Amino acid sequence: MDNLYKEIEEILEEYVRPQLREHSGDVQIADIREGTVYVRLLGHCSGCPSAKYTLESQVKEEILEHSNQVTDVKLQEEVSQELYDFAKAILEKRV
Repeated sequence: MDNLYKEIEEILEEYVRPQLREHSGDVQIADIREGTVYVRLLGHCSGCPSAKYTLESQVKEEILEHSNQVTDVKLQEEVSQELYDFAKAILEKRV
């Protein structure tokens, strides 16, 4: 599992993160189970209406193309701490 995690990190760093960072976004591995990689989108990608498209067209496509150990890539759908803190600040009128 550690080798697979490292492989996926290298793929993300080389092929995915440069594209996401152009839009102030990022991606993080949330989990790897039974050939499926679960990722979280961060920064401006977190909660973006196009998040599922970004997953399909960039993240999933690159991982599947460069790894023969992964069978699927899914978006871990949860509110990131960053988004939660931003929403809390808005509600408390600090932004």
